[in-house]
Amino acid sequence: MVITLLYVLIFLLTLLLFHLVKMRSEVPRKRAKLPPGSMGWPYIGETLQLYSQDPNTFFASKQQRYGEIFKTHILGYPCVMLARPEAAKFVLVTQAHLFKPTYPKSKERLIGPSALFFNQGDYHIRLRKLVQGSLSLDAIRNLVADIEAVAVSASSSWSSGQMINTFHEMKKYSFEVGILAIFGHLEACLREELKNNYSIVDKGYNSLPTNIPGTPYKKALLAREKLSKILSDIVSERKEKKLVENDLLGCLLNSKDDKGEVLRDDQIADNIIGVLFAAQDTTASVMTWIVKYLHDEPKLLEAVKAEQMEIRRLNEENNQPLTWRQTRNMPISYKVVLESLRMASIISFTFREAVADVEYKGYLIPKGWKVMPLFRNIHHNPEFFTDPQKFDPSRFEVAPKPNTFMPFGSGIHACPGNELAKLEILIMVHHLVTNFGWEIVGSESGIQYGPFPVPRNGLPARFWRESITC
Repeated sequence: MVITLLYVLIFLLTLLLFHLVKMRSEVPRKRAKLPPGSMGWPYIGETLQLYSQDPNTFFASKQQRYGEIFKTHILGYPCVMLARPEAAKFVLVTQAHLFKPTYPKSKERLIGPSALFFNQGDYHIRLRKLVQGSLSLDAIRNLVADIEAVAVSASSSWSSGQMINTFHEMKKYSFEVGILAIFGHLEACLREELKNNYSIVDKGYNSLPTNIPGTPYKKALLAREKLSKILSDIVSERKEKKLVENDLLGCLLNSKDDKGEVLRDDQIADNIIGVLFAAQDTTASVMTWIVKYLHDEPKLLEAVKAEQMEIRRLNEENNQPLTWRQTRNMPISYKVVLESLRMASIISFTFREAVADVEYKGYLIPKGWKVMPLFRNIHHNPEFFTDPQKFDPSRFEVAPKPNTFMPFGSGIHACPGNELAKLEILIMVHHLVTNFGWEIVGSESGIQYGPFPVPRNGLPARFWRESITC
């Protein structure tokens, strides 16, 4: 009898324990809360506030009020903005599979949906390897003499005494370097056709996306069709002549996937235009800022000039052009480039989209919301860069803390052409300071966004040739 009661008691206790566990499992988990912030007006959100003031002020004021994770609503989308290095790493590196790159469809139409930065997965991995391979250190080390020739040609009219738009001139230079990296030595008439039509696409890229005839966007769509035709002709000629080149086009043409399939002509065209787009305005913006920063810091300019003049002296003594090894040994100039990238922060932020509900630091990032790591906020945070508003290249004598300096992005979608960009900037710096003096025209300072930050009015300046004896 006692044993029977004991079994019953054990059974009842087991049943009670099972019931308690079941009840506990059925208690709904507390859903993570949205980050603090303001969503603004219906639909338009805070877009007007963002575009009616300096974006730096907009982001900085939000961070000051709400902290380093906050929500807003811009360009028709709810967004979560992140201003910490570890948050940027979470989105772009460690949990990158939870966030896909995202761009407005209007912009995708102009560049092409098969472009590298609109994709992810196996196709993205394949294209990234191709682009990275064609722009690797081994690939670009042979371009030094050609890039220097482009710099000489691009600046040939600067010494006339006329005022020039520095940003526009640097865009011409970076476009020609892009053409060189993609096609090698391309016929002048084809280069001109590509330049003219790409310029129209470039002007329409950030315009109101409407198909009304005569609008910048409609003109850009028509120019994009012409670009496709020009690129198709170039590709056909390469295929017909069976040319084997080491430039980007050669890499794209010679690529086969696991099934032995080659890239379609439209995929090749989209990626060529994508590389041109990624390479031109961003690099030109940095070079324009360098012209301004060196102008504003005479002692620094003298130090850079002394470094570059020593290289010029050696080359004139040995009757040789600028070499790859020399571009890798310009410590003062290189730190100027790095500090310019930090100060200007040409890529102020990047867009990602959550592919699932994501919880970070106790906050919910809902599926479908845009996520924006704020590179500029991180680059200008005094916690990581002392006196961040001061232009001080010496700060790069010590490597920045991990994930605090991301001028080319981070993770699998980081810019694959960053080494080419730094190389062409250093070559331009060498050519600039060893051949020219310059003054900025007008006292008006400030920044304009289109969308990348450049000095107001493109930095009007006058250049003159300096006869310097080494």
